[in-house]
Amino acid sequence: MSVPSKPIDTDALLTIADDLVARARKLGAEHAEAAVIQSRSTEVAVRDGALEAVEGSESRDAGLRVFFGKRQAGVSFSDLSRTGMDQAVERAIAMAKAAPEDPWCGLVEPDRLARGLPDITLYEQPRWSTEELADIAREVETAARDIDGVSMTETAFASNGETASASIATNGVSYTARRSSHGYGVSVIAAREGGMERDYSVTSARRQADLRDRREIGREAGERTVARLGAKQMPSGIRPVVFDRRVSARLLGALEGAISGPSIARGTSFLRDRLGEPVFAENINIIDDPHRDWGLGSRPVDGEGVANEKRHIIENGVLTVWLLNAPSARQLGLQTNGYATRSLGGSPGVSATNLHVEAGSQSPNDMIADISDGLLVTEMFSPSLNPNTGDWSVGVSGFAISQGQVAEPVSEITVAGNLVDIFKRLEPADDLVFWSSVNAPSLRVDSLSIGGA
Repeated sequence: MSVPSKPIDTDALLTIADDLVARARKLGAEHAEAAVIQSRSTEVAVRDGALEAVEGSESRDAGLRVFFGKRQAGVSFSDLSRTGMDQAVERAIAMAKAAPEDPWCGLVEPDRLARGLPDITLYEQPRWSTEELADIAREVETAARDIDGVSMTETAFASNGETASASIATNGVSYTARRSSHGYGVSVIAAREGGMERDYSVTSARRQADLRDRREIGREAGERTVARLGAKQMPSGIRPVVFDRRVSARLLGALEGAISGPSIARGTSFLRDRLGEPVFAENINIIDDPHRDWGLGSRPVDGEGVANEKRHIIENGVLTVWLLNAPSARQLGLQTNGYATRSLGGSPGVSATNLHVEAGSQSPNDMIADISDGLLVTEMFSPSLNPNTGDWSVGVSGFAISQGQVAEPVSEITVAGNLVDIFKRLEPADDLVFWSSVNAPSLRVDSLSIGGA
């Protein structure tokens, strides 16, 4: 299968969005906004060197939100024929007229819109053919299967694709964007003495040059899998815990939710009274950078057309900002500040873009060296968080730490604590890498509760 010769036409998407807004205004909508997104991708899976699946997809979807005073409604749909668009617009209009009033809804005021778009590079035309994707997946799989102890492949894959979007609204919003994606990875299984373990490694990026080495990804998956064999529960207790950089960024997800404008406006955040106060130790800086070239979370403006910028969310331990969209800003009596996200046909959400914890000065090995009895977490699943109090627990697996060394594998255990306390005691290592939209180095927290045997 060959790759498309031309990128997706963003001007054509903008024309569709403009048409939707015009149709809504013609039927009486006071204001309206529309977005159109088109994506196409190819993914190839192999197992035992043989081609297992080839999946090619292409979609074009639209969303429309309309306003009558303080009443709003939205629809999302994929039938972009004239009839399909007419039906979608009529449905949105009817729902908006019947909707209850929302005092905080509405498009962003025109004077709050970005006056120019920064030049961010996020697109490289995908060029891997199906045959090349299969060869890449085979190379990754071979490297994983070469690790002694790996017994079978769950799947190995490679993919590339692109997404283009266009947005327009009656308040003056009008912009387009184009993004590319490339990636590959492998998941393998190892077995010994009746026990069986699975692990994986993947890499993804907007441009091929930022992908990790194929054989490195395979070796990492194989070595991780074999290292997990023989895992047992560890005794319950209070111990130092080190979160490997593979999972440490998940702690930022809890922070992001706690400082989102909607959570603050509802009063359902354990950090609701902490703006401008120390939340982390003085050496902790957490930065959001929406304009990073090739960033997986980069965007030139937020989802409502408001200018965004690089910010220290946490500066020297102090919480500096709420993440606001227009509705939450209005409810809180504040100005929206560039963190809105667009949903097709729905009200805006909130999120950061490229969020990271600044690296510390210690290596992970040095961080572990003075721990006589502790835990290294390499996998987390099924987290539970009380958003009002910050009480948090999560199932984990990883490795015991004994006398300053990574020791035997452990699993079927939980780690628990209160995030207010955990944030204050986080210590970052020096191994930060940017391989996702949310990144953190390995993080150490002393005296966490571990539930095991």
